[in-house]
Amino acid sequence: MSWPNAGIDWPRSLKRMPDQLVLLPGWAFGPAALQPLCQALSEQSPDLEVVVEPLPELADADAWLDELDRRLPRNTWLAGWSLGGMLATQLAARRGDACRGLLTIASNPCFRARIDWSRAMAENIFDAFHEAFRLDPQETLKRFRSLCSRGGFDPRTLARQLQVSQSQASPEVLDAGLQLLAKLDGRSSLRDYFGPQLHVFGGRDALVPASAADALGSWMPGVTIKVLADASHALPLERAEEVAGAMLAMISGVRG
Repeated sequence: MSWPNAGIDWPRSLKRMPDQLVLLPGWAFGPAALQPLCQALSEQSPDLEVVVEPLPELADADAWLDELDRRLPRNTWLAGWSLGGMLATQLAARRGDACRGLLTIASNPCFRARIDWSRAMAENIFDAFHEAFRLDPQETLKRFRSLCSRGGFDPRTLARQLQVSQSQASPEVLDAGLQLLAKLDGRSSLRDYFGPQLHVFGGRDALVPASAADALGSWMPGVTIKVLADASHALPLERAEEVAGAMLAMISGVRG
């Protein structure tokens, strides 16, 4: 049988376009921190277009989400590490059907603990860290890199890799990022977003406790959650292949 439309060269707008994935880094880090993950994704799925976008360099914390919504392409998969994942969550809920899916890495719905969300960094510890950053940004960033790498297979090497990929943003911009880490609560956004979700955690994360995965599973029993044992907060660098595999499994499952 000869189909009537066989052989037609359809316009590009009607052809199936490749999936696009946008990755957002964590607080105090630039796009270089996600290059190992980006490379692993591209090697495992050459037809997936992966874009790593820097976080906004704005001193006004309330303007970050609007800036991302303006800058990032629509109808993509949104993914992020730590603060990047929290912002991706907010943006996914805002965009709804214009977001293909949400993928977060070492990202807690609430980074700073609350009365009704205890599986997070204690308020007094976060507040002391924030105050220390305002007094001595460079020394506090060094401490932060150590916390990110703690629990990894080779923490010293990992800390050096993180230093190379550290953001060059001003202290005012980094302070705005800390303000977001303190106040963002992604629970309602997670429930408001009805697309596919994957949330990956590190089993030995010193900043986002692995118990947050259990709390999230109780809060959102329908989402996919994966915990990588013996992984630090910097799992996009140290466990890039495994993180990429989990992300691609979700994307492939949606493609069908």
